[in-house]
Parts: sequence; C-alpha cells; structure tokens
Amino acid sequence: MRALLCYDNTVRRDKLPNDFRGGMPQKKGPFQMKKITAVLLAMLLCMTVFAACGQSGAASSESTSSESSAEATAEPTAEPTAEPTAESTEAPEAFTPATYEVASLKGPTTMGMVKLMQDAENGETANTYNVTMYGTADEITAGIANKTIDIANVPCNLASVLYNKTEGGIKLLDINTLGVLSIMENGNTIGSIEDLRGKTIYATGKGSTPEYILNYLLTKNGIDPETDVTIEYLTEHAELATKLASGDAAIGLLPEPNVTVALTTAEANGNTELRIALDVTEEWAKLGEGELVQGCIVVSNKFKTEHPEQYQKFMEEYKASVAYVNSDIASAAEAIAEFEIVPKAAIAQKAIPNCNIVCLDGEDGIRYMEAMLNVLYEANPQSVGGKLPTDAFYGK
Repeated sequence: MRALLCYDNTVRRDKLPNDFRGGMPQKKGPFQMKKITAVLLAMLLCMTVFAACGQSGAASSESTSSESSAEATAEPTAEPTAEPTAESTEAPEAFTPATYEVASLKGPTTMGMVKLMQDAENGETANTYNVTMYGTADEITAGIANKTIDIANVPCNLASVLYNKTEGGIKLLDINTLGVLSIMENGNTIGSIEDLRGKTIYATGKGSTPEYILNYLLTKNGIDPETDVTIEYLTEHAELATKLASGDAAIGLLPEPNVTVALTTAEANGNTELRIALDVTEEWAKLGEGELVQGCIVVSNKFKTEHPEQYQKFMEEYKASVAYVNSDIASAAEAIAEFEIVPKAAIAQKAIPNCNIVCLDGEDGIRYMEAMLNVLYEANPQSVGGKLPTDAFYGK
C-alpha cells in the first residue's frame, strides 16, 4: 500500500484517465471500473517483482563478498616444525667454582679488593677466595716460589723479580695502584728533593718499589743515595707512621693510607708539626718518566691456564670491587676498618681518595708497567730480578 501511495504521488494528473482529473471521480460503468482495477493491479505486481529482484541481487552480492573475504583472510597452512636436534637440547655445562689462595699487603692494593673479600666471607662470590694479608713482600715471595699462593698483590718490581725467579711461572693480571708515596716532615725545612741532602730519611719497603723510587729520585736530582743521605728502613708502614706521628722521626717516606694514619694520629696527640713535604708522584712527573706504577696483581700461570672460566670470574669480581671502593667510599671505609687494613673507618674514608686505586688490565696497564720496569732496570737491574720480563709475562 505504501508503494502504491508513493507511486500515486508521482503520477501526473494530465496522464490519468479523464475520470481521475480534478476532484472526485465521476460515476463509472462496470466495464470501466474493471479496466482501472486491472491497471492498478498490474502496476502493483510490477513493483513487487522489482523489489524482489533488488533483494535477491543484494543477497547474492553479499554472499559473494563474504566468500571472497573469507578466502582472503584464511590463514596459510602452517609449515611443520622441525624436531629439535639432540645438540640444541643439551644443557650448558655447569660452572665449577675454584678455590684461590690470595696474598696481599696492608695498603691500597688490599683496599681495592675489600668488597671481594667481604662477599667471599658471605659466600656471595663465584669462586672461593682465601685472602691472607702479610706484613712484608718477602713473605709473599716465598709463597709464590713454593706454589702455595695462586694470586698475589705485590709491588710492581717484585712482580718482575718473581717472574724471573719462577722462570715464567706467573703472569701480570693488572696494575692496581698508581703513585701513593709522600715524603713527610715534622717541621718546615723540606721544599724540594735537593733539601733532602745531608738528612736522615726513614722509609719502608726495602728491596721493593719504594726503595727504588726513592733512590731514582735522589740520583736524578744529583744526590747519591749511598753517601749524600742516610736512609733508615723499618719493617712495616704502621711502625713508621707511629714514629712520625709521635715526632720521633723527622723525615719519612710513607705510602697511603699510612700517610693519613700518621697525620690523623699526630693531630689527635697534639702534634701540629707533621705535614706532607713532597708528593712523590709530582716529583716523578717532573722527570717525564710516565705514570708512577706501584702495585699490581699476578697470578700463577698454571692456575690461569687450567681454570680459564674461574679466572675470568675473579677478574669480573675484582673489577667490581675496585669500582665499589672508589664510588661508595663511606661503605668501603667501614669494610676496610673491619678487615683491619686501616685502624678506623674515618681514617680510611679520608685516605681512599688519595690511594690511586685502579684496575688497569688492558693496553694501558701493559704500557705503564713496561715503562716503569724499564726505568727501574736502567737504574738498577737487580730491582727487577736482573732482567726484564718477556712478552709472556704480559700475556702477549
């Protein structure tokens, strides 16, 4: 009916039969009425057919579109997954910890290792490290020679001596300490190396780096260590620090952290005369001989060869320990005091920034070490064991 009404609204009046023009239709005869009715029925039938065709076409189009879309979005058939090989399913070999006997001296070389020592005690390291601190380098020499020590913190010249003594039985791991020596004085008479002429100098480290550095500086400044000065060697740094703090020694050569210990102790005892007269690192730099290398780490060649993975773990943990000491000074100072490397944490905290604690195990470390040993060899061949180490010492 709606379709019909729409159609009626669009039909022009002038095209309708006369009886439909204007107003109400006139009275028709039976035949005319039948004719009109037939026309209207025919029109209605046509409209119904057209509508049905439209719906069928839309349905067909929609069906075709759905089929095409389904084909387009259908996922490709997955390729069969290859079976894993026996090699890919094998678990990696488990790490086997090693036990290291580590020797060290009280001072910067051990201060850099303190975090590793702390972690080892708590069972938090990959390997087991049994660290023993010795009073003198001679004690470490014996342990390296009889192969009871695997890793050792030693003065740089002693590393060369041990290499020659063991006939290549050790290798250099890294440089762990640069210049830390100072010439201290109770008074105010020393302002240059020349001012040491005729004086008595107390020192430690006879037969190791401090002795050879002092002799080299004196000689280069025209002072004969044998005749122009008197050098008195004491056994341990702590002994000399006490002697200087009390004023019993006028002039002394000391390394950090003992320099800080001496100054702090002197101040506590009311001694205001003790001071740092000369920074040995600065005096060394004036000679143009490169970096002043003082300490290093060596490892048993046999141990390094037989335990490469364990050795690598040690180096990782040692580097982390050095970084910790230089970055978290307050916490490191507490640990240093706990291990009795320095008497008090407050002293250690003051000393750490002056201790030149490093971990140079690359090309820089090799270059610095070679230059230092060359200087020592030219001054006194016996200072490095009679001859310079070969390339094997550096792992070349």
